Amino acid sequence: MLRNRVITAVCLATLAIAAMYFLTLGWFAVAFWFVAALGAYEWAGLARWSKPLERGAYVAVFAVLAWFTYGLADWHVPALWLGAVLWLFAMVGIGTFPASTRLFSSRLVVGVLGLAIVWCAWIGLIVIRQVPDGSHWLLWMFILVWGVDVGAYFAGRRFGRRKLAPAISPGKTWEGVAGGALLSLLVCGSALALVGVLDVRWLFLIGVLVTISVIGDLFESLLKRASGVKDSGTLLPGHGGVLDRIDSVLAVLPIFALVLTYL
Repeated sequence: MLRNRVITAVCLATLAIAAMYFLTLGWFAVAFWFVAALGAYEWAGLARWSKPLERGAYVAVFAVLAWFTYGLADWHVPALWLGAVLWLFAMVGIGTFPASTRLFSSRLVVGVLGLAIVWCAWIGLIVIRQVPDGSHWLLWMFILVWGVDVGAYFAGRRFGRRKLAPAISPGKTWEGVAGGALLSLLVCGSALALVGVLDVRWLFLIGVLVTISVIGDLFESLLKRASGVKDSGTLLPGHGGVLDRIDSVLAVLPIFALVLTYL
């Protein structure tokens, strides 16, 4: 299992980095739209829309939304703010679980929420790519999220004792979160220090983004609990579905894009 996870992660990281640096903005948007569409397809399953026609229609709605808004720059910042509000809503849902199960058992609520979250994240990718040094910032953000995931996995296995949210995700521990936060802080903080921009504000931002990353992971676990599934899909060996790999990224993207927009 670990071998499959590593191989899959390396392949995905290589493709993502290549897209960030070598594709034009248009092709970059198309490439990551495809990834987002796979995530939307799996999210339809979390909404218990399991028939191929239902899932296809769900992805088609996302495709139309993305196509219509790609060139509407005036929509981009409002979309990022919408994403921030939605993740605040998700955090409340996590904090009130299991009482929130009834709400997140609604096919309509989960379906609409998924379309909005995936769309806002996709817009966030486009916004970040267009800022000065956008590809570098995207890589920095992905390394932060990957650092949280890798650090939490190994620290949790070695030191994990106290459960983070046992009713939602029994395998996650506070020690794992601490390990992930530490790894991301060391790697991403060092990168900022090398270019001479590291200060207290950036350290605070790293802490915020790490927290949001964990919230994204927990929220997908909550939705899987509510819908009664173990994984969002089986496409990625050792990782489950695409959504299982991008859940934290979906949460971090609109927030980080907002930060860079107003920086």
